[in-house]
Amino acid sequence: MSFKKALFLAIIVIVIDQVSKIYIKTHFAIDDFIKVMNLEWFRIHFIENDGMAWGVELPGDYGKLILTLFRIIAVGGILYWLHDSVKKKGSAILIVAIALILAGAVGNIIDSVFYGVIFNDSHGQVATLFSDQPYGTWFHGKVVDMFYFPVWKGYLPDWIPFWGGNYFTFFNAIFNVADAAISVGVGLLILFNKKVFK
Repeated sequence: MSFKKALFLAIIVIVIDQVSKIYIKTHFAIDDFIKVMNLEWFRIHFIENDGMAWGVELPGDYGKLILTLFRIIAVGGILYWLHDSVKKKGSAILIVAIALILAGAVGNIIDSVFYGVIFNDSHGQVATLFSDQPYGTWFHGKVVDMFYFPVWKGYLPDWIPFWGGNYFTFFNAIFNVADAAISVGVGLLILFNKKVFK
């Protein structure tokens, strides 16, 4: 696969990611949700986070800025990895995986860098794109998540160590297209590691 085709794949994923996020921001308030096809286990549920997996946050006023700058540097490394893999005629699976990881990283960086200055707050209201009263500043935007698949909810049997008897939801994470792209890319690298890392 050529470098141009890999970048084209990444751009398509980024566009889908951003279109879906802008739609959610301009049509849902925080915690609004709909059931897709009236299914209990497939919902569009709007939440925001500061950009780390599972809602983890870096402490202090500069934590978010440090995270965003680190991500931008990481994208540079991923872009180099993609270019180098194409140059060395890496397998198509490797190149697709890197392109997906790159797209996911860029998609979430766009939220972090720009959303704080182009949207107003989504709490209790639907946000406005290019608002006069943005909710944040440059590099301090929140990442938009919306896909929620609570496949099973209930109390775990008492015989399960540590969690037995507790209420549990599987799958509890709410994610976006960028997160899915990163997960698929990493999954491809793990599943086909012998083929991609000769």
